[in-house]
Parts: sequence; C-alpha cells; structure tokens
Amino acid sequence: MRIGISRESLKGENRVAATPKTISGLLALGYEVMVEQGAGANADFPDTAYREAGAQVVDTDTAWASDIVLKVAPPSEAELASLRQGATLVALLSPRTDDDIVARCAAAGITALSMDMVPRISRAQSMDALSSMANISGYRAVIEAAHSFGRFLGGQVTAAGKVPPANVFVIGTGVAGLAAIGAAGSLGAVVRATDVRPETAEQVDSMGATFVQVAPGAADQGVSADGYAKETTDDYNARAALMYAEQAQRADIVVTTAAIPGRPSPKLITADMVAAMAPGSVIVDLAATGGGNCELTKPGLSYVTPNGVTIIGYIDMASRLPGQSSQLYATNLTNLVTLLTPSKDGELVLDFDDEIIRAVTITRNGEVTYPPPPVQVSAAPPPTDAVAAAPPPGTPKRGLADRPWQVQTALICVGALALIGLLSLTPMAFLAHMTVLVLAVVAGFYVVWDVTHALHTPLMSLTNAVSGIIVVGALLQLDTDSWPIRILAFIAVLVASINIFGGFAVTNRMLAMFRRGTTDEGRKA
Repeated sequence: MRIGISRESLKGENRVAATPKTISGLLALGYEVMVEQGAGANADFPDTAYREAGAQVVDTDTAWASDIVLKVAPPSEAELASLRQGATLVALLSPRTDDDIVARCAAAGITALSMDMVPRISRAQSMDALSSMANISGYRAVIEAAHSFGRFLGGQVTAAGKVPPANVFVIGTGVAGLAAIGAAGSLGAVVRATDVRPETAEQVDSMGATFVQVAPGAADQGVSADGYAKETTDDYNARAALMYAEQAQRADIVVTTAAIPGRPSPKLITADMVAAMAPGSVIVDLAATGGGNCELTKPGLSYVTPNGVTIIGYIDMASRLPGQSSQLYATNLTNLVTLLTPSKDGELVLDFDDEIIRAVTITRNGEVTYPPPPVQVSAAPPPTDAVAAAPPPGTPKRGLADRPWQVQTALICVGALALIGLLSLTPMAFLAHMTVLVLAVVAGFYVVWDVTHALHTPLMSLTNAVSGIIVVGALLQLDTDSWPIRILAFIAVLVASINIFGGFAVTNRMLAMFRRGTTDEGRKA
C-alpha cells in the first residue's frame, strides 16, 4: 500500500505530516511513501531530504491517489473529492467541534481517523498528538508574551539600577500549562499557577513555581473519565473568580490554557479583570480555538485594549514552530500507523477490538463510527476507604503488644534466656564480630527505611563506598588456607563488585537525563 503525504492547503498551516526522519519508520512497515512536492517547505524540509530518506516526491494528484493519506489540518472539499473510495485519511479532524467533518467523510466513502481522538491512556501516549502540540503551544505562548511584554522576564541588578522579575500567572497545569511554567521559569520570571485539580500542585512546585489554591471551602474538582479536567461547579467558579481577579491584577503576563474538548472554553478572565491590569501587561489565551478563557479574546488575532493590555488569541501556536511540531506530530502518526500494521507488511488493519483504533476512527468505508464508546481513564488513584480497610470488630490481633501481659512477660523471659545461653557458648572473638554485624544491620535498616523513595537511586550509588570496603576485606581473606572462607570471600567480592558497577551505571543513566546536548535522538525529540 502507498502512503501519501500532502502539502497543507490551510492558510497559516506550516506543519507537515511526515519529516525525513520519520520516513524510514513508514518504509520499515512495508509501505511506499509518496510526498507531495513542497510539502515540507514551510517547515524547512526540502524535497531532496525526503528523496534521500527513501520517499518518492510526486505531484498533488499522485499523493492524493494513495491508499493512505496523512495530513495535519482537515481536508478541503476539493481535497476530500481527490480521495478515492475506500482510502484512509489520518489528520486532526476535530469531530468534537466540527459537526460536518464526519458527514463529509462518510459521504466520500472513506475511512477517517482523527488524531485528536486518541484516548489518554498509558498505551496511547506515543500517539497523543494533542499533548505533543500542547507542549509546543505552551512554550510558544511564553515566547509570544515576552515579545509583546517588551521587558526582561528575569530580574537583573545593573549599574543603572535593579530590574525586578516579571510576574507570570498560568491558569491550567496540563501539558500546555506545565510547558509555559517551564519556559517562563527558565527565563527568570516569578511564576504562579493554578488548576482545578489540586493534585497537580506537586508538579507545579517541582518546577519551581508556586501553586495558587482556590479559597478553602471549594470542593475538589478532579478529572473526568476521559483524562481531562471536568466542568466546575458554581460554588467553585465563584471562589475561583476572586482568586483570578487578585492574581491577574498583580501579574505582568497571564497564560490561560483551560479547555474542555468538544465544548466552549470557560470564561475565566472577565473584562473587569482586564481593566484592572496594568498597562503593558499581556494575556495569552491558548484556549482561543474554543472561544477563549478571556471575555475579550479575539480568536486568531492579537490586539491592545484601551487600557494598554495586549491580548493574544492565536490559534496556530504549534504551527509557529513548524520544524519541531512537525517532527513530534509525524512521530505520533508513525506510532499510530505502526499500531495499524501489526504484521509490518504494508497492509493496514483496522482492529476495532483495540480501544485506541476504535476511538480514533470516525468513519469506516463510509460508515459513521463516531462517537466511539467511552474509554475509562484512571487519571488518579481511587481514594482509600479507611473504614473498609480496617478489620471488622472482634477480629483477634496477633501483635505482641496486643497480647495479655502474662504472655508478653513469658515470651520476653524465654527470649532473654535463649540469648544468654547462646552467648555463653559463643567464643569471644566470634561475639565481637557478631555484635558489629547486628549493629550494622540495625543501623542500615533504619537509615534506608527513613529515606524517601525518590532518593533511593542516589542512595544506592553512595553505598558503592561500603561495597568497596567489603571488596577490600574479602580480598584479604582470599589468602587463607580455609576453602570455605575462600569461597565466601569470592562470593563477597563478586556481589560487591556487581553492586559497585551497577550503582555507577544507574547513576550515570539518571544524570544523563538532566544533561544538555545529549546525543540521544529520542530524548532530543
């Protein structure tokens, strides 16, 4: 089968559905790849790069005549008419907001797969195009804000005086929100953020920002069954509005990311809040596609209000970084095509028993399959029921402290007599070594037990010093005439050496995650 990569016809769309790096992945699945001339020009991917990767550069009609067509934006009427019946189209079709796209694809007699319908489950993370694009949009939002702000984001002390850092307030700590927090923090801004999901506070704090909680008394909102934040209650909205007004007034830059798929974006920043902001402040509304989180947002436009506040409502943030966004989106597509080609023989298999494939398919050979059945997402661990976990009344307890005092006294006396008898028969030389061993076991147990789980990996690397002492002691015992001692010493050297080299390997791998300029192509992407 042939895969066609089309050139995007939508004005302002600079992304492309395949890059020279992802062509090899499609070829390895057994497909022929046809790239329309100039498809990657806006993302700085020339036709020669596609040819060198093994793809064929063809004209528009040949690309659209392919068995499978991969693209970014929904097709136009002319493009949809170019598809033959039975062909497969994969793109960001947005069936939740575009009621006509499903009917148009069904009328064309094609199989249509929408990349924005990928469920938010662990197995589908590599295909989650929305998260990939949201990550780029969050970063770009801060860049656009910094450009419009026209001042330093980070504080500086110069000979001419002190420059305070900018205050950035981020609403929504999903993928886009966290990316905005990271970008603003790296530029030196003081960042505060909020979300209807209080469990995200730990993520915000870990990035060096401050989580702003809604006033006490508001019920936690949590997440819906599809992994997105659910609609809030009127009580929560009233309390949150007070917090938004306070934070917006003191913020230099506000980035809003709150969106509910298939529904208009909630209005969080009112006109009165904008009027209270200082001249020169900036609002970047990443929910502009759904109407915007700000009442004054004009989707697709950037303008300045009468009181000097710049409101940016661009709906093409990801397309403003076309090279990187194309690479990530193309990788998402390649991973989906890999799932659709289980035998790697160039034949597409639409297995509706697979919840991912079923969720993204909106039409199949002209038959409407949208909406898909709901996919249950375990976005947060279920609350622990302490009452249910407790043993029922009357259950006997077996702990020593819960037994009658007579039994406790008897057990302690027996244990003490047994220990005294054992010590009386033990040579003093052995007793000294045994004392050291027992103290070491007790100290080691309590030291490791009281260390948080997040520090177990660096703690393991630090135990290399202890393992080195064991190796030295064991090597000294290898010269003895006793074979049992030699065998035990050899085992000690072997085990301690494995611990040393393993600890260094794990530590090096952990540190590599935080190094810049790594050669790991996967990590770069």
